[in-house]
Amino acid sequence: MSRPLSDHEKKKQISVRGLAGVENVADLKTNFNRHLHFTLVKDRNVSTKRDYYFALAHTVRDHLVGRWIRTQQHYYEKDPKRVYYISLEFYMGRTLQNTMVNLALENACDEAMYQMGLEMEELQEMEEDAGLGNGGLGRLAACFLDSMASLGLAAYGYGIRYEFGIFNQKIVKGWQVEEADDWLRYGNPWEKARPEYTRPVKFYGRTEHHPDGVKWVDTQVVLALPYDTPVPGYRNNVVNTMRLWSAKAPCDFNLKDFNVGGYVQAVLDRNLAENISRVLYPNDNFFEGKELRLKQEYFVVSATLQDVIRRFKASKFGSREVVRTDFALLPDKVAIQLNDTHPALALPELVRVLVDEEHLPWDKAWDIVVKTCAYTNHTVLPEALERWPIDLIQTLLPRHLEIIYEINRRHMERVARKFPGDHDRMRRMSLIEEEGGKRVNMAHLCIVGAHAVNGVARIHSDILKAGLFKDFYEMDPHKFQNKTNGITPRRWLVMCNPGLAEIIAEKIGEDFVRDLDQLRKLEKFINDDAFINAVAQVKQENKQRFATHMEEHYKVKINPASMFDIQVKRIHEYKRQLLNCLHIITFYNRIKKEPNKQWTPRTIMIGGKAAPGYHTAKMIIRLITAIGEVVNNDPVVGDRLKVIFLENYRVTLAEKAVPAADLSEQISTAGTEASGTGNMKFMLNGALTIGTMDGANVEMAEEVGDDNIFIFGMRVDDVEAMDKSGGYNAHEYYNRIPELKQAMDQISGGFFSPKQHDLFKDIVNLLMHHDRFKVFADYEDYIKCQDKVSALYKNPKEWTKKAIYNIAGSGKFSSDRTIAQYAREIWGVEPSLEKIPAPDDPK
Repeated sequence: MSRPLSDHEKKKQISVRGLAGVENVADLKTNFNRHLHFTLVKDRNVSTKRDYYFALAHTVRDHLVGRWIRTQQHYYEKDPKRVYYISLEFYMGRTLQNTMVNLALENACDEAMYQMGLEMEELQEMEEDAGLGNGGLGRLAACFLDSMASLGLAAYGYGIRYEFGIFNQKIVKGWQVEEADDWLRYGNPWEKARPEYTRPVKFYGRTEHHPDGVKWVDTQVVLALPYDTPVPGYRNNVVNTMRLWSAKAPCDFNLKDFNVGGYVQAVLDRNLAENISRVLYPNDNFFEGKELRLKQEYFVVSATLQDVIRRFKASKFGSREVVRTDFALLPDKVAIQLNDTHPALALPELVRVLVDEEHLPWDKAWDIVVKTCAYTNHTVLPEALERWPIDLIQTLLPRHLEIIYEINRRHMERVARKFPGDHDRMRRMSLIEEEGGKRVNMAHLCIVGAHAVNGVARIHSDILKAGLFKDFYEMDPHKFQNKTNGITPRRWLVMCNPGLAEIIAEKIGEDFVRDLDQLRKLEKFINDDAFINAVAQVKQENKQRFATHMEEHYKVKINPASMFDIQVKRIHEYKRQLLNCLHIITFYNRIKKEPNKQWTPRTIMIGGKAAPGYHTAKMIIRLITAIGEVVNNDPVVGDRLKVIFLENYRVTLAEKAVPAADLSEQISTAGTEASGTGNMKFMLNGALTIGTMDGANVEMAEEVGDDNIFIFGMRVDDVEAMDKSGGYNAHEYYNRIPELKQAMDQISGGFFSPKQHDLFKDIVNLLMHHDRFKVFADYEDYIKCQDKVSALYKNPKEWTKKAIYNIAGSGKFSSDRTIAQYAREIWGVEPSLEKIPAPDDPK
């Protein structure tokens, strides 16, 4: 019997990471020491682990820079159409390991560190997550950047360099407590400030109408300073750019009108301008109409469009000269994608630039805007849709309000021509809503100003056409498309689950990393006992590793032989963590009732952040932790059921949890989750899904077949039928289902809060009287479905075969497929898998 391989030896064997050449390792060691000594001015003998991380990061970054410069030169020489992806969020996570994977450096770095007596994984743990996003929307943007580079598109991500990203979550006595995420406190080795491209952004002031046009005057100026981060494609030598803007006060900010002695205060007031890029708003699927947020939205849009137009005019590398002046060519050279309505002000801003500054006639300018811009919708929840008060826009952006009114006037004329006399339709379709104070409906603005409007899963796109945007669909059906979301297989398989990536590569080769559809070839091995065992073994090793991590960081002991049942996502009523809680309580009560029965042991983990102002979400977290306190300390239950709240869920924790999951919970009310991408990550990593027919779950079920996914609950039609036929009545279910009644009585009676019996009265009141998301209506079917899950888990071989079906069926959910569709069907560019020459290759 050969001895088991150490983790280090195992990692060295993994082929999809690229091989370590001896000269490569020697170079890396030399460069590492050079950076430690000269870049960080450190002596090996007094360096900390963080110094070693920074030295390694700079060493890896050196491999990016030459490719980065060459990629930009390549774009300027070829002058392709450029894609600009504007998003208020980019949830990037860590960069070091992802860069090593994409440049095929991981093995060489690992060997170099090993030879120097350093542990690669320890150094990677020193990196702060770049948490510049809330959840799905921001993480999608990050996956898209990876795919755009891997498909050779001349693409740029534009956003804000928040000084403080999504808050760090601490659980204190069962409650969520927020801490500021000071992710930049040690510096960021991956960004490069580009002060030479600083742009002025104007606010406030007033407009003057002259015979030769409109002037926006008496404005307050804030400077947008760009920071560039390289985005490497997968082993194709392409390195694209994510440019994030930081707000700076101009030198004369408030100084020109200070009185004697007011100088110090005037300098202190610079903070007001710089607050624009201070902090990410921590709301997911909830609109908060704050002035600072509107400033952020215009700030990123104004700075970005100045950059877009500068690059359009001077398309030679390093040139500041004007080459192009004919704006009719803009749609042939520029595609702008608006990630939700947050960058909607790009539409009136582009009109303003073309009409007021470049002096184009309105009709021509508007035609250019529509052909250039496209809009992705991410939600149908009414509370998430942006509706900005007119007076706020009037104060902050007076010229833009005039432009929005003019866009609306022309839009209303067009509606009236097409549907004469239909005043109700005109009211519904106006960009300006009148009820409860005048507001601009930003989604309507985006639809009118874009040539393409897409949802993010087939069912979501259908709901947009039949429901939320029905009037607009009837007016312009050609605009509406679907682009089902995807995830990057580099981060979400090769990087986070190397063991699985390796056994897949052994069976079907390595090309699946850039063509995930090849995973279908695994279906040939569904009945191959050796492969079944290999997949099961990788899963078990991942679970063991996660259990060790949980013990180190959360001080909880979990049984790695139990089923890992995981629900991780933002805490929100529509995602129905409460339904999960009711299952936990039901399962607990059953064990208590029949303690000698052979139950399938489960470790149920729920993680996610609640928006700080969202009372219900915070109460849901408190309920989960309270249930855990009771269940985990009950000797009758033992290790047959454990309930763990995963504190501070973020990209880096997802990379550990996803490969370890057996069961993925995707249980939103049908018709509420636009797509979901966590569902795809779990599927790709061999977890089975229990879920409703919602978002991308519908397409996942199609890809794997109904036998390989646990679908339960109402469909969209059932929900609509219930709403039409007198609505949802929680009491009817409560009175009819004894186990549901027992669980609710325990919550309301203080069983889980013995020191404060009415602690959860708000949750009980919500579920019994005000539950928009119909938790009880799906309870019975959910419990039955969970029983099927438990029964199947008792048969490890059958379970693993279904897991292999899931891995094999997940090819569709690569963000490469998504981006190829955006490129061809919206942006009018062709993806390419060609490698560009490396910096050390002759051109």
